[in-house]
Amino acid sequence: MTYDLIPFTPQGFLNTAACYGSLGYDHWKGQVLNSDELHELYEGLKLNNVNHYDYVLTGYTRDKSFLAMVVDIVQELKQQNSNLVYVCDPVMGDKWSGEGYMYVPKDLLPVYKDKVVPVADIITPNQFEAELLTGRKIHTEKEAIEVMDMLHNMGPETVVITSSDLQAPSGDDYLIALGSHRKTSQDGTTVTQRIRMESPKVDAVFVGTGDLFAAMLLAWTHKHPDNLKVACEKTVSAMQHVLQRTITCAKAQAGEGNKPNSAQLELRMVQSKKDIENPEIIIKATVL
Repeated sequence: MTYDLIPFTPQGFLNTAACYGSLGYDHWKGQVLNSDELHELYEGLKLNNVNHYDYVLTGYTRDKSFLAMVVDIVQELKQQNSNLVYVCDPVMGDKWSGEGYMYVPKDLLPVYKDKVVPVADIITPNQFEAELLTGRKIHTEKEAIEVMDMLHNMGPETVVITSSDLQAPSGDDYLIALGSHRKTSQDGTTVTQRIRMESPKVDAVFVGTGDLFAAMLLAWTHKHPDNLKVACEKTVSAMQHVLQRTITCAKAQAGEGNKPNSAQLELRMVQSKKDIENPEIIIKATVL
């Protein structure tokens, strides 16, 4: 199932898409709300006085008017609860064989840059998306840090580049993620914590890893709001547990010598419940 907008509340959540399938499949079916329908649902929440949220999480969407409506709702929710945390996964594209490719309409980019990112508290772009948002290419870790600083200056307190094509110190078999948390104290002092994480690459294409990463980062930053290192270690370690279990099961289903298909590579979320709730830390972060 695919969910585009999930604002958490004691009463539950509001899903704006109910679809089966994804970019990893040849076909998908289901329903996706448009901006007017989203507005109508939100108005219903207001009329019943149940629009009191602590967290909002958004991911993949293809419609700029819908995205703009999300911003309006988040701004209104923040007026009611100044402690609300908005986590945005700015899903726009990725790199294949070194080339960037957008898989959403290009007119979403200025909406993300000018409206969404400025109201977000946490963003989780991949390297290509971070480059799109800032107009800066990343070739080195130093440039990645500069890009994260640019994203901080746009609004978010926490920036995590979930994947990159940077050379990992541990070798080509590892994937680098970078994180930065900027906190300004009441006296105006700014403290920034930056980390690097290296995860073993898994030879498969999974669907839903970005959604899982953003959701778990939200959960672990809630538990550890001022310790990005620990929050990311738990997030990435849980990811590794899920991916390793998934690829092991997928290979068993596909049979020896056969490549698993998209259906067989569905993330083993239920089977990984304990690892998601209390992951053994198998990936350590390096403080930069």
